Amino acid sequence: MENYPAPARALVERLAAAAAAEPGRAVAFQGAPGAYSHQATRELFPDAIPLPCFTFEDAIEAVNSGAAFRAVIPIENSLHGRVADIHFLLPESGLSIVGEHFVRVSHCLLGVPGASRAGVREAVSHPQALGQCRKRLRDWGIKPVAYADTAAGAALVAESGDAGLAGVASRLAGELYGLDILEAGIEDAAHNTTRFVVLSRIPEAPQGDGPLMTTLMFEVRNVPAALYKAMGGFATNGVNMTKLESYVDPETFSAALFYADIVGSPEDTNVALALEELRFQSKWVRLLGTYRQAKPRA
Repeated sequence: MENYPAPARALVERLAAAAAAEPGRAVAFQGAPGAYSHQATRELFPDAIPLPCFTFEDAIEAVNSGAAFRAVIPIENSLHGRVADIHFLLPESGLSIVGEHFVRVSHCLLGVPGASRAGVREAVSHPQALGQCRKRLRDWGIKPVAYADTAAGAALVAESGDAGLAGVASRLAGELYGLDILEAGIEDAAHNTTRFVVLSRIPEAPQGDGPLMTTLMFEVRNVPAALYKAMGGFATNGVNMTKLESYVDPETFSAALFYADIVGSPEDTNVALALEELRFQSKWVRLLGTYRQAKPRA
């Protein structure tokens, strides 16, 4: 908590104390109060106690240690792509994905009372948020400054009292830290949306109606056409793969690790057959979770 700017610290301490008293109601998220992860947590679990964590690792550890019963973690953004490192953290966490949620992200340029957009020299925020507003900030001649998260950046602006420093964060963050909205809706595209996943220590059977999603990671064998062969089972069994991303193996520097989202459950016959073929063609396959779709896939 000592890493948060002073205006955020009191809020963090209060929420952390409430979560410690009732860990069965606590939901961990990365960022200071007012972060978009905080917004996602409130939308998903309106009766829960939001537990701010400074890093993604801290949020994951809160669930593993029992300090929280869930974590809500951003995984990708429609404008800026995947959230850095999260795909490496997920398989290492030992947690299961039990849900997903989409948040329409509308950024505000936040300044201290009395500040004006014309007087702003620098904007501080999470690199993802800055990337989502890079064209607008460049047009205004505002230098982006990376910080731990959007809401903590807003708290830093409030702490500084500097009219030349602004934050890029949510309207909620502005309200929490007493900042003025200098400009609203400054993201570069109207479709700006972040996908979050819900993590749990124990896998759960999906509740409710609607299509299912399954998230997995795998490493193909080091042979010609390995990925083509690994993907064959999904095509022949009619399984829709909505996402496939490759990663560099940090030990060998070979792009052999893959993250994938598919429509369906391992209990479905066609998915089970596709996974069987994938395992035959891969060094290993790790299922990260099966959950209800929060948003239909085309």
